[in-house]
Amino acid sequence: MRKLAFAAGALALGLASTSAFAQEVTLRLHQMLPPQATIPAKALTPWAEKVMADSNGRIKVELYPAMQLGGAPPELFDQAKDGVVDLIWTVIGYTPGRFPTSETFELPFIMTNGEATSRAFHEFMTKNAADEFSEVKVIAFHTHGPGLIHSKKPVNSLEDFKDLKIRGGSRVINLMLEELGSTPVGMPVPAVPEGLASGVIEATTIPWEVTPALRVAELVSNHTSFSGPNGWYTQTFVFAMNKDSYNRLPDDLKAVIDANSGIETAAMLGKVMDAGDQVGLKIATDRGNSIVTLDEAETARWKEVAQRIIDRWIAEMDAKGKDGAALLEEARALIAKHSQ
Repeated sequence: MRKLAFAAGALALGLASTSAFAQEVTLRLHQMLPPQATIPAKALTPWAEKVMADSNGRIKVELYPAMQLGGAPPELFDQAKDGVVDLIWTVIGYTPGRFPTSETFELPFIMTNGEATSRAFHEFMTKNAADEFSEVKVIAFHTHGPGLIHSKKPVNSLEDFKDLKIRGGSRVINLMLEELGSTPVGMPVPAVPEGLASGVIEATTIPWEVTPALRVAELVSNHTSFSGPNGWYTQTFVFAMNKDSYNRLPDDLKAVIDANSGIETAAMLGKVMDAGDQVGLKIATDRGNSIVTLDEAETARWKEVAQRIIDRWIAEMDAKGKDGAALLEEARALIAKHSQ
């Protein structure tokens, strides 16, 4: 009887262990863009598939694009923090002033391309902003490629830009637009098509990669970028997970999430955006839209104005007890390192 009881107990223990090992988890990933946009289609979906494969099917990631689970884009970070969803991808600047360290990378004329700048940004944020993101499990920080002007009327000079009603995606970008003489209009990127169609805005600041999903090349016919190795601006993003959702995972499944987090994931997101830039540019070119790169002399005029924004931002950061000049110097050094 003892042998039978021991055998039964061992069998029960074995079944329990097998059940625990086979534990299946479903994670809900919420974000604001339509499913065909670059990041959802080319980055988040492959990431979800890789996590499922790496976990032998034990982690399933359900994708909810275009705010399908409710709320507005600025609420996404809190949805992850509060456990409304398990995972989010969002624009950090949608909550102005909440994550001030991230603004360093939004300053004008410091970024290069999406992949290199994303590597630099992830390294920078991991070192300097862990406290600002302590309420979530960060999968990756990243940026997009060079931002540019998409407008109904041509922008060939600073004078053409003055008084233009233009969408800006974050506090720092709006400050820059205002300093340059335009009228910035803050709105999440999904609102851009309606804003352009209705005349609420006459132009928008976004990278090429998001223009196909928003049909921007159909709504405007002019696109203006700048000379030199550094893009006009970039915007910053975070891919994050609810802490409890992560902590509830068994150690081997935590390891799967960890292996699909970090600087290489950041680089993947940035690289996908770089590739998307080429797609958006080709669509506008094929439509016969006007695509202008301001020459070095005209770009220098914009850089001169941009320096005033940089000086203002440094003063603001200093007032918050952060060394703005040191943060900017570190950001530039990291971008240079990863752009080699």
